[in-house]
Amino acid sequence: MIIKILGTGCPKCKLLEQSIRNVVKNNQINTEIIKIQNMEEIMQYDIMALPGIVINEKVVMTGKLPDEKELLSLLTINK
Repeated sequence: MIIKILGTGCPKCKLLEQSIRNVVKNNQINTEIIKIQNMEEIMQYDIMALPGIVINEKVVMTGKLPDEKELLSLLTINK
């Protein structure tokens, strides 16, 4: 699984990255996490709000900061 975190480095984007890393570590999920901050690359995903989460090239969430329970659900559903 490849998780991409789309965000420009704002506080919400940083919190999202840390939350995803925590969920991945605590649940021993085998994944690669890529942080994308370049706006040109972010715009390729056609999203209107940041931060964004892309799992295996599918946009699964934008514009909000989910809690760790919601993140775990997203990661297990989109394996």
